Amino acid sequence: MSAAGSIRNGVAPDAPVRERPGGRGTPSSWRADPYTRALRAGRGPLFLRGADGWTLPLEVERWCADADAADRTVLTRCHGPVLDIGCGPGRLVVALAVLGRPILGIDVSHAAVARTVGAGGPALCRSVFEPLPGEGRWGTALLIDGNIGIGGDPRTLLTRVGRVLAPDGLLLVEVAPEDIDVRVRVRVDDGRGGVGTDFPWARLGAPALLRHARAAGWTAVESWSALDRAFMALRRSPPGPRTAGER
Repeated sequence: MSAAGSIRNGVAPDAPVRERPGGRGTPSSWRADPYTRALRAGRGPLFLRGADGWTLPLEVERWCADADAADRTVLTRCHGPVLDIGCGPGRLVVALAVLGRPILGIDVSHAAVARTVGAGGPALCRSVFEPLPGEGRWGTALLIDGNIGIGGDPRTLLTRVGRVLAPDGLLLVEVAPEDIDVRVRVRVDDGRGGVGTDFPWARLGAPALLRHARAAGWTAVESWSALDRAFMALRRSPPGPRTAGER
């Protein structure tokens, strides 16, 4: 059965939309305060903070708003059933659902999933490293808002997404606008004394994504920018020619 045929409203029939405890590889910081408080309020301030003082502001207000013009450049490139990995409060899930597109969001945060479902988008509280509905049949996967950083190991994440997508599937990734390749342990910090537990994270610019993508068997097919945000589209690389003696 095709992915589109096995998914109703973006969710496999054996995978009802619900919250469930996060599993292997799920950082508790994304399931607890202060991230939960920020999502429920729909606003920050909120940061990722490293032990050395490195900080990255998190755009909670943008995440909790409707999809903007930059987001729409991503949505128009989606084909087939779409899996939004790390969907957050669900603006992309909801935007595609409104268009009648088969879509499922996954996130390890109960608050994120609750907000997505409350806005009318199908979502599961699940890590990308757990078993997922429709594995191997998704037409498009999204890693937007820095979610290439999930797990702190981009090659492992890219390899996992390759198993989730259909063989001809498309991966749409948002990258940092600068040329960086950073792996850090961070905490979610609200700047007012609320701090979560630490977990691994990564930030990649386009050159670093290309290096990791090639190593994980992906080929870049497009790159673009919109509203000071940068994106790249990837497909699985075809197998190389066999050499003499290979079977």
